[in-house]
Amino acid sequence: MHWLWVILIGLIVGALAKLIMPGKDPGGFIVTILIGIGGSLVGTFVGRALGWYREGESAGFIMSLIGAVILLGIYHMMRRRTA
Repeated sequence: MHWLWVILIGLIVGALAKLIMPGKDPGGFIVTILIGIGGSLVGTFVGRALGWYREGESAGFIMSLIGAVILLGIYHMMRRRTA
């Protein structure tokens, strides 16, 4: 049941990040889920580095969304550089 929740939140966070970031984004709904899950991982890492989260705590919804936007920003920078 935990993984189903992770996938659902990943889809929501990834979809919101794609709406916030302008430009052409990669993939369909599976890539959107992966962006959302990756955003949560990035948000957790950044939050721990800033001292907002302790060991064992994961990022909340807002920080996951910020992490997903960061991932999409990195993708857009890399895409511009190669084009």
